[in-house]
Amino acid sequence: MAIPKYNEMMPAVIEFLGDGEMHTALETAQFVAKTFGLTEAELQERLPSGVPCVSNRVGWALAYLKKAGLIERPKRACYRLTRTGQEAYRKGSACVTLEYLRQFPSFTPYVSHQDRSNAGTPSAPEAPSSQTQSPQEMMDAALAELNASLADDLMTELMKISDTDFERLVAHLLIKMGYGSFRLNEDAVTKKSGDEGIDGIITADKFGFDAIYIQAKRWKLESTVGRPDIQKFLGALVGQGATKGLFITTGRFSEGAIRYAEKQLHAKIVLVDGVQLTKLMIEYDFGVSSAATYTIKRVDYDFFQEEI
Repeated sequence: MAIPKYNEMMPAVIEFLGDGEMHTALETAQFVAKTFGLTEAELQERLPSGVPCVSNRVGWALAYLKKAGLIERPKRACYRLTRTGQEAYRKGSACVTLEYLRQFPSFTPYVSHQDRSNAGTPSAPEAPSSQTQSPQEMMDAALAELNASLADDLMTELMKISDTDFERLVAHLLIKMGYGSFRLNEDAVTKKSGDEGIDGIITADKFGFDAIYIQAKRWKLESTVGRPDIQKFLGALVGQGATKGLFITTGRFSEGAIRYAEKQLHAKIVLVDGVQLTKLMIEYDFGVSSAATYTIKRVDYDFFQEEI
């Protein structure tokens, strides 16, 4: 089953705290995971920001319930039901929904702010919504959408440059990623005459102990690199006595090409398509610049436990 949304977890949280005792956030998350029968793979699932999905959603379920006054936090990361929460528990934890929380004055301003934040959001099923996603997930979804648009813009620019410039760009991207250095790889792109099917050679580390042979093809986005192209590249590697090859294209690879590259034993061939290429450029700040930076802050509980 899919991992429940944070609001779907709220009844399980109330059920767990129904014994009147104080429990940690970790204990609560473990109970929720067991209640919904989450698999190990689902427990390991992370948001694009790297935050564990389950713990993030349980955290927001706790935050919403605390805003409504159903639970309290007597000490750091520990929760228990309030009188209001105990009443909800007696009525049946299944009644605890976002609509149920709206009756509490302390929750109304909070959820109203969330609703205003989502005003004008398209009503497509995948659109972020305070009814289905936590604020962290909404930010991650917005970032993913911005990066998807950025990737499209990057690809448009890549298709405007010459083949030679594309080969240089690939070599410099690898250097940006930590392979070699500009000094060691200033002539990474091979000359057109006599390149023997190799577009570039770059050292695999900053000391130049090993080399990666590059094939960089700026092909149309709908173009498919097939098995014969990878076979030719492998032949070029063998001719150079090389064991490491990187084939990068703005197009895509066929299933046959992928399988052929994967089964090679004597030469490691890595394939990078257009989608992966733009992702790497964004990840390593290559050909892009920061438009805005947002810092997410939380309460420093240790601060309040020390003498001020």
